Parts: sequence; structure tokens; C-alpha cells
Amino acid sequence: MQWKPNTTVAAIVQRGDKFLMVEEFADGHHVYNQPAGHLEQGESLSSAVCREVMEETAWEFVPQGIVGLYLYENPRVEITYLRVCFYGEVSAHYPDSALDDGIIDAPWLSRADLEQRSAQLRSPMVLRCIDDYLAGQRHRLDLLTYAVQSPKQFA
Repeated sequence: MQWKPNTTVAAIVQRGDKFLMVEEFADGHHVYNQPAGHLEQGESLSSAVCREVMEETAWEFVPQGIVGLYLYENPRVEITYLRVCFYGEVSAHYPDSALDDGIIDAPWLSRADLEQRSAQLRSPMVLRCIDDYLAGQRHRLDLLTYAVQSPKQFA
């Protein structure tokens, strides 16, 4: 049987010295994370990150590029995640929208705020992605290709 990691997407959104974050209950813990979630079947990575940001924060996300790809083995649940971290901006906000189950709030926090909450970060990828972004690690969106093939191409 072939092993496959769980593919996830995450978004870095910065305004001034603050980042859009998600405060949530996950795996029985009160944690902070970037807006993030799983890639769904038939979805492009950029569509997935836009959907996740909307579902978790009620903000429309406009991806501008990619910070990086991250492989993380979570020892608590013995699951490996492949995270594609995007950066971009938010445009429209829909504050009356219901957020995903488990989401408490979508606060704007500084890196220092997150450092103070380091014990409450969902994973080490949270600060790693922000630090890579702050260090200028940026890649163009066209690094990703979404190829849809028709069944005839396999005949």
C-alpha cells in the first residue's frame, strides 16, 4: 500500500505588524493557527486556500504567491501533513458569516503575540511559515499547475 501525506493549505495575511490568525478548538486543545485546512478532491490548491480562509475567518483571500512547502509529522496523532503555505491579501469581509465548527475567533496578532502563545500554536509550522515569510521567502503562484485530464487521455 502506498503511503500518502494529508495535503493541507495555509494562508499568511499581514496588515502592519499583525497577521490574520485563527483561534480554535482542535484535537481537544485551544490553539492558534493560520487559516488552514485540507485540500478537497477536485479542488486546486489556490481554490482550497481561498475557501479555507473564507470558512475560518469570513474574509475573502486573494493569493499572491507561495511561501513554501512544509512536511510535518504530528507525533500526537501519527499523521504526516504536506502544507502548501500561500501569502496574499484579504479583500471583502463578511462579519455576519458563520465560521467553521471549532473556530472561536479570527484575531490579528503580531509575531510577538504568537511567540507569547507558542505553547498554544497548533503546530511548529505556524511560526515557521511566518518566519519564512518575514525573511522574504516568496515564490510565484505559477509554480503550481493544476492539470485536468480527460478520460480519453488515459485510453
